[in-house]
This record gives sequence, C-alpha cells and structure tokens, in this order.
Amino acid sequence: MSLVPYFSASSKIWESRDWVYGLEEIGYAGWEIVADGKYRLDNPENFAAVRENLESTGLLATVHAPYSDLNLASLNYPIWRESIRQTCCCIQHAAELTDRVTVHPGFVSPVGKLVPEKVWEMQKTALVEIGKCAEDHGVLACVENMISIKDFLCRYPEEILGLTEGIAGIGITLDVGHANTNGLVDAFLAHVTEVDHLHIHDNHGQSDEHLALGDGTIPWEKVGRVIARDYSGPAVIEGRNLEEAKRSLAAFRKWFV
Repeated sequence: MSLVPYFSASSKIWESRDWVYGLEEIGYAGWEIVADGKYRLDNPENFAAVRENLESTGLLATVHAPYSDLNLASLNYPIWRESIRQTCCCIQHAAELTDRVTVHPGFVSPVGKLVPEKVWEMQKTALVEIGKCAEDHGVLACVENMISIKDFLCRYPEEILGLTEGIAGIGITLDVGHANTNGLVDAFLAHVTEVDHLHIHDNHGQSDEHLALGDGTIPWEKVGRVIARDYSGPAVIEGRNLEEAKRSLAAFRKWFV
C-alpha cells in the first residue's frame, strides 16, 4: 500500500499561516486544514490565503470541518440545522481544494440522555443530508471516531460502522490516537480496510494529548505495519508544532512500512 504523509495542527487555528511553509521542507506532501478560527473556508480572505499557501508550496490538502459549538446529533432543532449548514458550507468550499473532508459526529446532550435513540436518529439524518452535499461536490465526508468522553458518539468501531453504512457520500476517518484513549486500537485496526482517511498521533491512553509519534503508549511498530499493509492514501499526522512534525515524520518513515 502507499501512504502519503500530511500534517495538521488544530492548536494553530488562531495563528498566522506562516508555519505551513515549513511542512514541505520537512518532507510532508500535504496539509490538513482545520477549517476553524482564522482558517474557516467560508471567509473569502481566509480561503484566498489558504489557497495561496497550497499553490506556493505544492502541498496537497485535506480538510477538517469546523466543530466548535456544533452538534450534528442535537435535539435543539435550530442548533442541529446550523450544524448541518456549517458542515455543508465547509464541504462546498473544500471541494475546490480536496476530495476528503473529516467531520466530527455529534454528542448526547443532557436532554438527549432521556431519548438516546432519537439522538442517533438525528445524527443519521444529518449524515444523509451531508452525504448528499458531499456527493454533489465530488467529496467524501468522513466521520471520525471520537475520544473517551462518554457523551460523544462513535467511540466504538461498531457505532461508527453502523452509523455510516450505506450512506452515499459518507466515509470513515480512523483516528488512532482517539482509539487509544478508549483502549480500542486493535479493535479499530481490525476494520482498517473499511477506512477512507487516517489521523495518527500519540497519547498515554487517558486523554487526547496529540503527542509526537513515539512519545505516548501506542505500539506504533505493530500499528504502522497493519496500516501500511491494509490502507492507502493520506495519513494525517497531528501535532502542535514543526518540531513535533519533524520527529513524527521520522517515526512514521520507520514504522509505517
């Protein structure tokens, strides 16, 4: 299989984009744009600057849809509609840059705990609409497995596979770091052939630390071997700065073979 290294830094969404110019020099082929803060693609000035970053470096792109204060499983109808609208708006703009957009699933609100089946229904209905938008724009909207917070949907392989099955325009982003916080790295790896996009970063299994590869407890030698065998496409390494990006890329080249 063929893996293409991208880098993403969600911690930099309120900073200038100057750091992006260092990615190609380090050896990355692509950049995952976290479309929030100063990187929102629905802002024409932001979009023009992001496009300039890509065109002047030659970096490939994927996009992470905004997720701040949004909930695709909300039972508050105006919030639910706005969450879908912002996700679809991002997809429409992202289609000019990429064919992959990662989307966070929703979460269970205090009111939602009274009717959990309705929460899943709202999430599924939202994905049908988002998938239609994605298909119309030549994009695959990939739902991401979430960290170990009990109110988040899609923490388990069975949940995300069941939720996304059969919905046109919808795929899956496997986040190995998120899986580790749930103690489910091996369980998710068993389904890696069904994955459409990949996020990799390290932690100690307790929280979403976004450490450089090798700085936490994920067994990367085993993980890298399975992924390199069974997955091909963008492999988005997530981190906080260029120093971590450099160290993670060296580890990636060592273990993902």
